[in-house]
Amino acid sequence: MAQSKPPSALQRFARANFTSSFLYPLKGIYYFATHRYIQPLLRSRLLPLTLLSTCILAILFLTAYLPVVAFLALFHYSGSAWVNGTFFILGIGTLLTSMLFEALFVDGTQVDIFDAVMVAEGYEHLVKTRRPVADDIEESDPVKRIGPREKGATFAPFSLRQIVELIVLLPLNFVPFAGVPLFLLLTGYRAGPFLNWRYFQLKGFDKKQRNQYIKTKKRRFEYLWFGTVYMVLQLIPVLSMLLLLTSAAGSALWSVHVERELALMAEEQVAGEYSDDV
Repeated sequence: MAQSKPPSALQRFARANFTSSFLYPLKGIYYFATHRYIQPLLRSRLLPLTLLSTCILAILFLTAYLPVVAFLALFHYSGSAWVNGTFFILGIGTLLTSMLFEALFVDGTQVDIFDAVMVAEGYEHLVKTRRPVADDIEESDPVKRIGPREKGATFAPFSLRQIVELIVLLPLNFVPFAGVPLFLLLTGYRAGPFLNWRYFQLKGFDKKQRNQYIKTKKRRFEYLWFGTVYMVLQLIPVLSMLLLLTSAAGSALWSVHVERELALMAEEQVAGEYSDDV
């Protein structure tokens, strides 16, 4: 029987550093569109937050966009000043939205979305570690099964360091061509773990356990790609607040993926130990 060809160096690098995690913010959008039970959580927040986000962007584009583009045109090639200026203004809009509205108005809704998706996907035992979940199996609506949020429930904690880093990294958008991708990757690297904070709470991780989990090579790259796609979605005008909520569903789906992956690894380990004993 011919032996299979070992993977090349490029294949090994791709497997080690690129994962399907980048799909999960997008899966959150699809999940919202196809699961009606979760949509009422969105409707109650969507209109006021969309109006606020739209007003912020309108003010920024009317007052700061042309001066920024004029400044960039001094050292950019034709056309790139407009592109980089657009991303710079959108980045400032994201920063202001995060500082003024995200923690105050949508964090609790994001927790409810995350927990409801976890219950719907069969991981209510994790949610029960932090809040009551009704055992009524005839109730098909996971949102109705989850009880009040516990004190201190947080989807993504407010981080002054993250805000400062975002401010420091904003000038990267001034760099022609490479600046915007670098800005998205670096901010995504920081945002990724924060988007899975609720999962850490449900798992009961302390600070040391959380840091050990995040800093493994595998998870570090997974969070990089998850966070980068999230940042791209947050730069979409008007829809950013909608996508802020759908990303909570994406985070829960990613957590379900991780739990299934860990369960499979445990089964393989037990099977391996059993075969060794035999």
